[in-house]
Amino acid sequence: MEESNDLLFKTDNPAKQSISSFFLKAHEASNVLKKQFPIPISTKTDKQGKGSFLFSFITGLLLFTFLVLTLEIVAYWNRWYLQNPEGTEKEGWMHSTYFSWILFRARYISFPVKILSDICIVLSVVQSLDRIILCLGCLWIKLRNIKPRIQCEAFKAETDFPMVLVQLPMCNEKEVYEQAISSACQLDWPKDKILIQVLDDSDDERICLLIQAEVSKWNQRGINIIHRHRLSRSGYKAGNLKSAMSCDYVKNYEFVAIFDADFQPGPDFLKKTVPHFNGNPDLALVQARWSFANKDENLLTRVQYISLCFHFEVEQQVNGVFFNFFGFNGTAGVWRIKALEDCGGWLDRTTVEDMDIAVRAHLCGWNFILLNDVRVLCEAPESYETYQKQQHRWHSGPINLFRLCLPTVLTSKISVWKKANLIFLFFLLRKLILPFYSFSLIGFILPITMFVPGTELPVWLICYVPIIMSLFNSFLAPGTFPFILPHLLFENTMSMTKFSAMFSGLLQLGSSHEWVVTKKAGRPLKPEMLEAIEIDTKSHSSPDVRRRTLDGKLVEKSKSKEKKEVSSVPVKKGKQIYKEELAVALLLLIAAGRSLLAAKPIHFYLLLFQGMMFLIVGFGLFP
Repeated sequence: MEESNDLLFKTDNPAKQSISSFFLKAHEASNVLKKQFPIPISTKTDKQGKGSFLFSFITGLLLFTFLVLTLEIVAYWNRWYLQNPEGTEKEGWMHSTYFSWILFRARYISFPVKILSDICIVLSVVQSLDRIILCLGCLWIKLRNIKPRIQCEAFKAETDFPMVLVQLPMCNEKEVYEQAISSACQLDWPKDKILIQVLDDSDDERICLLIQAEVSKWNQRGINIIHRHRLSRSGYKAGNLKSAMSCDYVKNYEFVAIFDADFQPGPDFLKKTVPHFNGNPDLALVQARWSFANKDENLLTRVQYISLCFHFEVEQQVNGVFFNFFGFNGTAGVWRIKALEDCGGWLDRTTVEDMDIAVRAHLCGWNFILLNDVRVLCEAPESYETYQKQQHRWHSGPINLFRLCLPTVLTSKISVWKKANLIFLFFLLRKLILPFYSFSLIGFILPITMFVPGTELPVWLICYVPIIMSLFNSFLAPGTFPFILPHLLFENTMSMTKFSAMFSGLLQLGSSHEWVVTKKAGRPLKPEMLEAIEIDTKSHSSPDVRRRTLDGKLVEKSKSKEKKEVSSVPVKKGKQIYKEELAVALLLLIAAGRSLLAAKPIHFYLLLFQGMMFLIVGFGLFP
C-alpha cells in the first residue's frame, strides 16, 4: 500500500500534484480518525446483510402468497374452483389469471413442493428416532439406577486433598460479581489447597475497582483469592482462560473448577465432584447440572427451564453413560488440568470454546461424566433480546467448529462408533440438519403446502409428534405442564434464530465470530455505589500496576487500554421490533386463511397459533 502511494504522489504535473496532495491529506486524516474512533469490522454489517437477505426472501414470499390468497378468495366466491381450467372459456382477466395460476401450479410447483414435503417427513422420522433412542436410553439409566460412582474412598486427611484452582471468568458483571465471588470463597476445601482466580475482562474501570475491592475483602479474611485484569479482551472467554492457565503457579494444581459469573455453587460442590477423579485416570471432566434460580420469573425463563431439563436429563446423561462424552457447558464443571494441556488448551477459534475443548479432549481419549444429582444455581436470560443473542452464539459456533475439527475427527484414534456418533449425531443431525429442518418446516414448507393441494404435510408430523415430545419434556420438568403449548410455539419461533445462526457459522459470516456476554439481572448495584468510586486517572497512567498476592510475591496486573464512561443510571429502551419474525407471522397468518378454504382445521389452528407467537415475538412482547 505504501509503495502504491509513493507512485501516486510522485509527479511533475502541478494539477496532479494538487490532487495527489488532497488525497494524501484525506488518507492521513482517515488514519487519524480510525485511531481515535476505532470501528470493529466484525459483525454488524454481516448480520445486517444476512438479515436483509432473509427478510427480502420472506417478504417476497409473503407478497406472493398474499396475491395468490386474494385471487383464490375471489375464485372461491365465484366458485371457479369447480370449473375445468383447460376446457372453460375465460371470463375476464382475473378469471384468466386464476386458471393460469392453476395450470402453472400443477406443472411447475406441485412436484418440487411434494419433494420438499417428503424430505420433511424423512427428517421428522430421523429426528423422532433420535429422540426416542435418547429417551429409551434415559429410561434404561433410570431403571438400572446407573450413575457415576466414586471408585476410591473419599479424602481422609487434609493432606490427601488435591490442589484445586477455581476460575471465575467475568466481563463487566456488575450485577452478579459479588455473589459469584462470595459463593466461590465459601467452597468447603482446605484453604491451603485451593486458589480462586477472578478473571476480570471488564473495560469499565469502576466495575474493575469494585471487583478488586471485593477480592481484597475476602483476601483479608484469609481466602486464597487473586484478581487478574487483562490488558485487552482478545479471544474473549477462551483468551481469558488461556491467559490464566499460563501463570507459573498453575503447575502446582491438579484440577480446575470453572464458574461463570451468574453461577453459585454450594459449599460442598468440590467434595461432590473432585473425588470422582480418584482411581479414574482417564477422567477429564466432571460436569454438574444447572438449576435456574429464576425459573419462575416469567414465561421465557419457564420455557428455557423445560428445554434445559431435556438437555441435561436426556441428551447429556445418555451420551455421558454410553459414549463417555458430551459437550462441556462452559461452567459448573471440574477439569483435570493434565487433560486440558493434553488436548492443546483453550482456543479462541470459535464462539463455543467449551465445546471445542470437549471435542478435542474426547479425540485424545479422555472421558467425561455428568453428575445429574449435583445442581448449581444459575440465572436464565430474562429478556428475549438477551436470549436470542445467547442462542445465536450457541448455534453458530458448533457449525464453525465442525468445519475446523472434521479432519482431526477422521484421523483420530477413537473407535469408529465414537467417530460416527460425533460426526453424524452430535454435529450433523443435532447442530446442522435439525435447525435447518425446523425453520424450513414451519417458516416455509408448511405455509407453501397450503397453496398447493396434494402436498399437505401429514397431521401426525405437524401436530401429534411435537405434542408428544412436549409432554415428555414437561414430565422431565415438574410443574411446567400448563406451559406445554407456549413452549412448543416458542421453540418453533426460535428456530428462525437458530436457522440464521447455523448459516452464519456455515458461511463464516462475521456474526459467527461475535461473542456477546449474556446480560444478567442479578442484584443491581445502586447508582450511588458507582458514583462513590473516584477514579484517579493520574494514578493509573502507568501501563502496569503491581499488586501483592497472598504468597508475598508480586504479580503483574494489566490495566485496560481505554477507559469507557458507563452511565450508572440505566437507560430505558423501547420495545425492539424484529422485522423477520413479523414477516414470518404474516406469512403464517395468510397460510392459515388459505387452510380455511381447503377445510383443514388442524392446519388452520396450528398456523394461526404459530403466527400469533411470531407476531408477539416480532413486536417485542415476549415474555
